[in-house]
Amino acid sequence: MAGNSKRKVLVSLFTTISIIVLLVGAFFIYCGVYYHADKDAVNSYVESQNITREQVDKNTIVFKGDSVSSGLIFYPGGKVEWTAYEPLMAACAKRGIFCVLLKMPLNLAIFKSNAAKGIKERFPEVNEWYLCGHSLGGSMAASYLSKNINDYKGIIFLGSYSTSDISSSKVLSIYGSEDKVMNKKNYDKNKSNLPSNFTERIIQGGCHAYYGMYGYQRGDGTPTISNIEQIEITANYIRDFILI
Repeated sequence: MAGNSKRKVLVSLFTTISIIVLLVGAFFIYCGVYYHADKDAVNSYVESQNITREQVDKNTIVFKGDSVSSGLIFYPGGKVEWTAYEPLMAACAKRGIFCVLLKMPLNLAIFKSNAAKGIKERFPEVNEWYLCGHSLGGSMAASYLSKNINDYKGIIFLGSYSTSDISSSKVLSIYGSEDKVMNKKNYDKNKSNLPSNFTERIIQGGCHAYYGMYGYQRGDGTPTISNIEQIEITANYIRDFILI
């Protein structure tokens, strides 16, 4: 009997370990499949903007133009290579905004929603700061903002929304008319977490993926404007929201 009990325990332990190994393996396989930046397109656009780009460490790239007043800390979208957003950062820097692009663990901001912590202190020459994020990145930036509401002037959502109460903050929400990835019902439902006078901008012909340069995103709509056009329209909206 003792032998049978021991055998059952060993079988149960082996089964549990096998399930854990399979789940961990499946998780890393899932994270290993992500949208890669179009390096040629990214490099070509960034170079054309004539701004300063500096990778200050393995998780942080800074973009700045001729003037520095307001800063923007950017959270990339889920499962998107962070460098895909360099063109948008360069476009914003060209328009006078100091931009900090952050890399997320496994390309998922959910694992580091507090990624903005300590960034302000590293760049004391910047007077005021905003958070910004695409898709999942926007939601995670909002989660961080809700706990640090007085440390930032506001937040910008790109195809995203907040599930946390940030109604006392300044908010700009941008999405494309052809965005089929963002859940519009959830977007509308979570407007209650925003101030009543938040600013909303809809990019006609824009899609979910075109804030970065990483190609087509599964489930997205068909854009009627170019990737560069959407980036520059977005940068103009951000400039108007922050600087004007």
